[in-house]
Amino acid sequence: MLSSKRILITGGAGFIGSNLALSLIKKGYDVSVLDNLSEQIHGENANESFLYKSIKDKVSFIKGDVRNREDWGKALVGQDAVIHLAAETGTGQSMYHIYKYSSVNIGGTALLLDILANSEHGIKKIIVASSRAIYGEGRYLCSLHGEVYPLARNERDLLNGFFECKCPICEKYLEVLSTHEESKIQPQSIYGISKYNQEQLVLIAGRSLNIPAVALRYQNVYGPGQSLSNPYTGILSIFSTQIKNDSPINIFEDGKESRDFVYIDDVVNATILSLENENANFNVYNVGTGRQVNILYIVDQLLNLYQAKVQVNLTGNFRLGDIRHNYADLTKISRDLDFKPKFQFEEGVSEFVKWVNSQEIKESNYSNSIKELKERGLFK
Repeated sequence: MLSSKRILITGGAGFIGSNLALSLIKKGYDVSVLDNLSEQIHGENANESFLYKSIKDKVSFIKGDVRNREDWGKALVGQDAVIHLAAETGTGQSMYHIYKYSSVNIGGTALLLDILANSEHGIKKIIVASSRAIYGEGRYLCSLHGEVYPLARNERDLLNGFFECKCPICEKYLEVLSTHEESKIQPQSIYGISKYNQEQLVLIAGRSLNIPAVALRYQNVYGPGQSLSNPYTGILSIFSTQIKNDSPINIFEDGKESRDFVYIDDVVNATILSLENENANFNVYNVGTGRQVNILYIVDQLLNLYQAKVQVNLTGNFRLGDIRHNYADLTKISRDLDFKPKFQFEEGVSEFVKWVNSQEIKESNYSNSIKELKERGLFK
């Protein structure tokens, strides 16, 4: 168990970071936060954002950029561990803001490790936020060829309304399996590539510097506090904002694409377990629920909980770089850290909706994000 109690969270004013900071404080940790208060996440007046206000009087806050050596220098003073969450996180956006995503996610992480390799410090552990996006499509079962890992779906098939993955050998349709940590790594977005680079940098440098390191492959995280104005954030927030604005919901593909949606409290719990447990050292872990939830089911749950009626359109549109299915195998994190998710989707989404109903809802910017994708040929 980590004996010291001074923790630096990069991106600590974000959705995961702010919730994590508050939980660590309750456990007696002294928390510092390095965050640039990105307008995309916090809005034009970051000082008034829900997330920032929740932590600003409870942590030592440093406004800074992970690409800036001086900002890192200030933030690392006196710290015992780093939980590195700071990153650009829009999968679709990453396909055209390539340099920004690479410089923040990869460059910022490399700079941290360079400082640790060449300066005096007290860092005894590093945890880095990775992502299920590193897998690309998940693990599948072919009736003829067994376990397979399909590549990106064929654009011709997608245009013709064939959305499911096919066996890369015989082209038969496949059965979805849970994705474990030994599954094939084949990211299909710049974001996914950058997250895999992050975790590899941290794990390899951690070993060479004798600093225990852990990479957490978060699934689709949601819950109270998630940005309702960021059009590149989670689909629950996007749909909620549309519903509250009485705007139609346009569902991509056929609505049967699925993800593993994990509630924020479970993500915070898994992160703290990896901080405090030596069994986690130099390991990677999936953090999810181990359950698939498809988009049609999500929309149905939200409409029922909001008691709303808006037009729902199955458009058949798709985004290049999107995957069809992925959900986590939790065998490893359950065995090593005794992690078990406490929130099923139905319970978590109910808590999320209660929180949204307490918030002032602004106009959705989602259509602008789709327009950007269309202009770049990434939305069909």
